[in-house]
Amino acid sequence: MKFVCLLSSGIDSPVACFLMSKFGDIIAVHVDNRPFTDDREIDNFHTLQQHLKVIIAGNIVKSYIVNHGEALYEITHTCRRNLTCVICKRMMLRYAESIAKEEKADAIVMGDSLGQVASQTLRNIRVEQQAIHFPVLQPLIGFDKQEIVDMARAVGTYEFSILSSQSCSAVPTKPSTQAKLSDVLSEEKKLNIDKLVQKAIHDAELFSS
Repeated sequence: MKFVCLLSSGIDSPVACFLMSKFGDIIAVHVDNRPFTDDREIDNFHTLQQHLKVIIAGNIVKSYIVNHGEALYEITHTCRRNLTCVICKRMMLRYAESIAKEEKADAIVMGDSLGQVASQTLRNIRVEQQAIHFPVLQPLIGFDKQEIVDMARAVGTYEFSILSSQSCSAVPTKPSTQAKLSDVLSEEKKLNIDKLVQKAIHDAELFSS
């Protein structure tokens, strides 16, 4: 099997990537939020990716870095601010789906843990996943933060996931935890979704192992 794994430089998604590597090859997709984050975030991703390549015996066959900055700017300046995180996650899933179709992958992998942050409430997860028509696997969905930290330490990704970088400045002060699909669809009408996705995928950087 082959999986497209949305891989951030945080704690959760590298663990999800490691767990699913037992079942097949991994195509890592990193969403670059600059200028809402800084260059250290990209450096940290590369460090994590290299470590994962070692511990999963080379099962990361390709890595993509997708420039999300332009789309995120449009989202923050056009759509309701409390829905930023949900709309952002829907865009990430669209990128992953596009790459998964191109790579003939079997599923998308995410590091979501139920209720851990605003975008990971059950309501928001449902709204986010309705952006695409592709299987999404969440191997950490039932684990709490400490359990995930313990797993990250066990596989050696934790020390890289806590390296210093700028937190995403696009996150609103009061993000919605119970987004309605109708509201999200209404806000997304203000965006040229297809154009933003196509440009991001066209400009994506590809790194082969």
